[in-house]
Amino acid sequence: MHFLPGSFDVVLCHGVLMYADEPDALLAGLARMLAPGACSPWSCGTPTPWPCGRGSPRDWAGALAGFDSDVYTDDGGAKVRADRLDALTATLAGIAAPLHAWYGVRVFTDGVPAETSLPAADELDRLFAAEERAGRTDPYRRIATLLHLCGVRG
Repeated sequence: MHFLPGSFDVVLCHGVLMYADEPDALLAGLARMLAPGACSPWSCGTPTPWPCGRGSPRDWAGALAGFDSDVYTDDGGAKVRADRLDALTATLAGIAAPLHAWYGVRVFTDGVPAETSLPAADELDRLFAAEERAGRTDPYRRIATLLHLCGVRG
């Protein structure tokens, strides 16, 4: 199916960018689909946690290597690219969908093993509140595992 440019008020792209060989081309194609004033939220991996050693406590060699790398291994074992906020901001400005807002995702919960059971409801509510607040507050959002960016078509 073919869609004309400007066909959508919202275009979502969550958890895809890190797997794309040409992320700028992907973002440009998605941005073309946005109507003027429309919003496109994207999420992508960020290299920041890797030097912090998340997922690999006391792996100092891995932490040092993480400073110079934009590649990491995802939870499924695939090698994927991490994107940097400044580069994505420049890309979004260049495709006429400049960055409107951004948030960090998985500030506190990234290192929690997938098989861990959920806490009780009241504790879960506090966890969500802490993640939400950290995700919109500097400096915490800058160390999140994922970035959630929202570009708005001019």
